[in-house]
Amino acid sequence: MAVKTSNYYGKITVTDNAVAMVAHYAAMDCYGIVDLVSRRLTDSIIELFNKSSSGKGVRVETVNNKIVIDLFVILKEGINIDAVKESISSTVKYNVETYTGMRVSKINVNVVGVKV
Repeated sequence: MAVKTSNYYGKITVTDNAVAMVAHYAAMDCYGIVDLVSRRLTDSIIELFNKSSSGKGVRVETVNNKIVIDLFVILKEGINIDAVKESISSTVKYNVETYTGMRVSKINVNVVGVKV
């Protein structure tokens, strides 16, 4: 699905893939993140054959023109997990809302693992 809005300039549609790319790059810039990981085994197999991994570890859903983002991350060892999760959430929300002009209703940060 996609998020749609209209304004003085016309109708604007932002696809879920575009939102996932923005969220991916914003999350990777946060301190404490080692990597974003695939949600399912089938996603990992697809990534083996497809070189682009711009939306890896990000699931985007649109509900009533509001965006819900799920992030699946691996964090560094020895950091405060709750603080990093809050930092990731606020950074991704700010970047997605700034770049797309759409509202993010919820961000779920799922810590899949911790790397030494």
